[in-house]
Amino acid sequence: MAMQLMMILTAVSVITIFHRTSALPSETLTNAADTLSNSGYVAMSLTLNLVSDVLLSHHNSATIFTPPDSSFADYGQPSLSVLELHFSPMAFSLYSIRSLPFGTKIPTVESDTFLTITTTSSSDQISINDVKIIGSPIFDDGSLIVFGIENFLNPNFTIPDTPMPAANLDHCTAPFGDYSNFSFHASGNVLISRGYSVMASFLNLQLLGFINQPTLTIFAPSDEVMIDFSGRFPDYQSLFYRHVLPCKISWRDLINVDDGISFDTYLEGFKITINRSGGTFKVNEVPITFPDMYYSEWIVIHGIRDVLSLPKPVDEVSDGEGDPFDEIPDKTAGRELIDSAPDRSEF
Repeated sequence: MAMQLMMILTAVSVITIFHRTSALPSETLTNAADTLSNSGYVAMSLTLNLVSDVLLSHHNSATIFTPPDSSFADYGQPSLSVLELHFSPMAFSLYSIRSLPFGTKIPTVESDTFLTITTTSSSDQISINDVKIIGSPIFDDGSLIVFGIENFLNPNFTIPDTPMPAANLDHCTAPFGDYSNFSFHASGNVLISRGYSVMASFLNLQLLGFINQPTLTIFAPSDEVMIDFSGRFPDYQSLFYRHVLPCKISWRDLINVDDGISFDTYLEGFKITINRSGGTFKVNEVPITFPDMYYSEWIVIHGIRDVLSLPKPVDEVSDGEGDPFDEIPDKTAGRELIDSAPDRSEF
């Protein structure tokens, strides 16, 4: 166990050079604009430089769908409301967007407006609002992803609402069993490549044990927000357990669950609550930034903006004021919850 903790500490230490940000770094936006220009998308490059402060100033992740220059020439100067349709406040990789079934909604930076996946099961060509996505992303640094599309998205596009079968989430409880060696290698590699190496270290150490192959949902904070936990050995088990659900809840499921629904995590007594307002989806008030970062038959991983913090002890909350979820969990509270969690020391 000491060696395992040292491996996690090493992963945390590697990323201490990063700084926490509440918005996309200007360097990222500059690099994206330069890449767009160099790739022949000059109009969107200029547009991004002009509107990024307005559309992306409050988001630390985004997906942009960019029409070609010929579409700008035919369309003329698009209004701000039309441009908003082409910016999502979440990062959707080609892998994750390809996994979304027909009718799945994608939020835009305009909170009441959604895009719709219109890819049919018989087509290999991904489309949104009946506009095709062209090839692989033009730019992808993990926080900002830019796709080329064939034309402007129609702000008046509608399709009949497709009834989505509700996911059966009654099994979201956290039973512990004997250890079995299920490989997290593929999902761990995706996490590492996207800047979530600390959570990948927890996962690859396989700190959870199961009798049969599990179904899991992991809410993964990025490396840059995990540096506050460097060296906090007693909190590592609690830190990992509270980000893992004992069932698989994909982005398609999140779009359809009731606002305010809560689920157990593997940390005894700790629940996560799903809240949504327009295009913003949160778990315990922490925004989801990278839905379906990794998706398989038994595990799905969503990137989130911050760590899911433990509630303050009752004696530290006065008159109902203050945030009941500390940004950095109190060590005493963490120890109490760890002591009540199932003993996994044999692993």
